[in-house]
Amino acid sequence: MELGLTGRVALVTGASKGIGRAIALTLAAEGMDVAVVARNREQLEAVRKEIEGKGRKALVHAADLSDPAAAAAAIDAAVKQFGKLDLLVNCAGATKGGSFLTLTDADWNDSFGLKFFTYIRMSKLAWPHLKATRGGIVHIAGIAGRTGQSGFDAVGTVNSALALLTKAMADRGVMDGVRVNAIHPGTVATDRLTARLDRAMAANKVSKDEALKTLLADERVERAGQPEEVAALVAMIASKPLEFMQGAVVDFDGGKNRGL
Repeated sequence: MELGLTGRVALVTGASKGIGRAIALTLAAEGMDVAVVARNREQLEAVRKEIEGKGRKALVHAADLSDPAAAAAAIDAAVKQFGKLDLLVNCAGATKGGSFLTLTDADWNDSFGLKFFTYIRMSKLAWPHLKATRGGIVHIAGIAGRTGQSGFDAVGTVNSALALLTKAMADRGVMDGVRVNAIHPGTVATDRLTARLDRAMAANKVSKDEALKTLLADERVERAGQPEEVAALVAMIASKPLEFMQGAVVDFDGGKNRGL
């Protein structure tokens, strides 16, 4: 299927590793030029080389997007470099695990500040450019936003808020010609999964394979997802054949969420 992405421009946050990196490379493979944004310049430079190896242009912008000035500079740099912006993929920002009984006020502030407010800030700054190109936004949220679970209190709350934000932004997007959608990934094979497995191995004195088997059994899924699979879904959502998709929040979790 021809996705119609050739010649378009994307900005991907959190693009230095994991899901964000995979998204940047997949969009480049589909013909997009890509601005990659994250804190680690060395990792971003490696991503840039891979994008250019696919025959597309890349812009590296190393920044902490929780800083409003840094967010504005990232958008400005992308538009200055490429002359336009067709797609914003918000993928940056981690949320701290833990129970509401143990999470501090600072933990909650950081959880919303690093992800939720960064997504809002980047979307607001990108909006005029996306309106001009009739472009779109894809938020990478998380399946914990679907079901309350102790130990993922802030994680779930932030991602649930992002789902509602997606709906509200899409409502405005209908008027302005900007498509806004979100993805709730489940367990994906990234550094975060590795950290979870390391904690389980230490706590239960088991091997990595045993820790993964237990985690997948608890979630009742066959396997962990791959970053490239999430990236492929982003490319599809951004594509011309799916231009009717507006305000969707897509579970992409191997069947973990069984609610409606």
